[in-house]
Amino acid sequence: MDAKRDAPACAVDPDTGDPLYAYKPSLIGAPHEFRLRPAGLDWRVGRRGDIARYDRIRRVRLAFRPVTMQTYRFVTEIWPEAGPRLQIASSSWRSIAEQQRLDGAYRAFVCELHRRMAAAGSTAAFVAGSPPLLYWPGLIAFVAVSFALAALVVKALALGALAAAGLIAVIFAVFLWQAGTFFRRNRPGTYRPDALPPNLLPRA
Repeated sequence: MDAKRDAPACAVDPDTGDPLYAYKPSLIGAPHEFRLRPAGLDWRVGRRGDIARYDRIRRVRLAFRPVTMQTYRFVTEIWPEAGPRLQIASSSWRSIAEQQRLDGAYRAFVCELHRRMAAAGSTAAFVAGSPPLLYWPGLIAFVAVSFALAALVVKALALGALAAAGLIAVIFAVFLWQAGTFFRRNRPGTYRPDALPPNLLPRA
């Protein structure tokens, strides 16, 4: 089931004015909660938590990561100087059959995180898309499968099997759309914290 979109802004603590963001990566388990404090990114997952200072975050990755029930999903991965890798996703589980899209809140929170890191003089590596060692072999496999499906359509048409050709063509079209979108958005690269790649953020 397609998830619903939220309001186009992240929540704010009424007492401190700190931007807030929370999502559930699974039905079972604690939500992931984030708060942009003046000194750093405050994160909480269940009983675990800490503050990652903006100038001590060593790497940030923006990526497009669709899943089975949410084909329009973005992820920000954060590697603090100390502590575990943090992940912020643009969708949250609501029920066994539905995920809620948090497009506006996610975009606003991630943009503000980058703004604060830049203001703190962060020297973090800002990387976009998939890791090259995963992206390029995957792209080669995508091209090979695309040619194979196209050849099957041509062969079925040559044999007069119109129904089979139509079925394969539909599968081919869906494959091109989904996998093609993934590879188009996730091309490896770098970016500046004041110029986030628009293809790796939900639409405003």
